[in-house]
Amino acid sequence: MGQHNQFEPGWEVPNDGEYIEIGEHPDSGNHIRNPRRVRLRKGDTFPETTNGNRKWTRVRGHHWK
Repeated sequence: MGQHNQFEPGWEVPNDGEYIEIGEHPDSGNHIRNPRRVRLRKGDTFPETTNGNRKWTRVRGHHWK
């Protein structure tokens, strides 16, 4: 069973890191203006997005210490 890479508001955060809002469609992430970015720790809850059609995804390549 694979891991999720898109997360809904209210879900538990799986890993420490920086997360960014993306559109509902996987290819729409580059077209969102001023997406919200948050730093979260494992076990936190994903906050509400600025638009009900958005989800959260982890920002790859950035390690949060």
